[in-house]
Amino acid sequence: MISQSTTDVHLAREKVESFTERVQAIRESLHQVVVGQDVTIDLLLTCALTGSHALLVGVPGLAKTLMVKALASAFRWKFKRVQFTPDLMPSDITGYELLSRDEQTGQPRMTFRPGPVFANLLLADEINRAAPKTQSALLESMAEKHVTVGGETHELAEPFLVVATQNPIEQEGTYPLPEAQLDRFMMEIHIDYPTPEQEEEIVEKTTGGTPPLPEAAFDRAEFLELRDLVLSVPAPKSVVGYSVRLCGASRPGDPRADQYAKDYVAWGAGPRGPQNLMWAAKARALLEGRTAPIVEDIRALALPILRHRIIPNHRAVGDGVNSEKIIHHLLETVAH
Repeated sequence: MISQSTTDVHLAREKVESFTERVQAIRESLHQVVVGQDVTIDLLLTCALTGSHALLVGVPGLAKTLMVKALASAFRWKFKRVQFTPDLMPSDITGYELLSRDEQTGQPRMTFRPGPVFANLLLADEINRAAPKTQSALLESMAEKHVTVGGETHELAEPFLVVATQNPIEQEGTYPLPEAQLDRFMMEIHIDYPTPEQEEEIVEKTTGGTPPLPEAAFDRAEFLELRDLVLSVPAPKSVVGYSVRLCGASRPGDPRADQYAKDYVAWGAGPRGPQNLMWAAKARALLEGRTAPIVEDIRALALPILRHRIIPNHRAVGDGVNSEKIIHHLLETVAH
């Protein structure tokens, strides 16, 4: 006689395998639409599967907008794009109240007009060009999944993700994101130039017409079920321990920190560091066809998840040491 627990395990495994097949189909369709950004697409998918926000850093022309639109299309999400500029106001993002007249009574009333933040996927293009007041208006929606206008709170639909972009070469007229807002992004993803072969393929595809976006593979309910499945994946204690040790070693005041971190780090990764490492490791395991994360998942995701959470000090700036060098050092020295 087969026990109920054994049956539940088999059903859970079948569900994971079914979702894995469909996610792999989305992955392949995204790779066909966007050429030469396979790593970036996988990282964006990892953020999507955990309902997390992402910050894309790259020069213009690297298909950042196309990637985000293709991701929204693959999950059948409502997509909105906002071009951040110095004169952008908070109400341009959250929405505003407008004086109108009630059709039945004829009495004046305030009507809420929702802004572009009321979407499943919001592309905040060149987010560091907006003033801090406007940036902070987005922070509430990212952290709390709601906005407050005129003293009234409006809930955002699930899922809600923000993918923001930054241009790394233009710093004039920009407002760097504060650490509190940077910490809301699961990943800071740096996008490189394509190889010559990939660039040729890009030119051939884009000059022959607009490539079609991938067809939707999930509806909203199925995606939320998938997200809950990813987050419920059990994590081995050894993997959790490694993520905590790795982040603890980045804090100069922590007993686990070595001399390198003490010399070059002003602020290390906070508790959101290991939390995001574990969430992303679960999603990466699913993308790789595994039912549980391993230490190698943590090591593969450490750079995009920790690079904006580790703040180098003045000595590091003088010695040419950035957060990426610090992370590479931690990966070499922290036992796993």
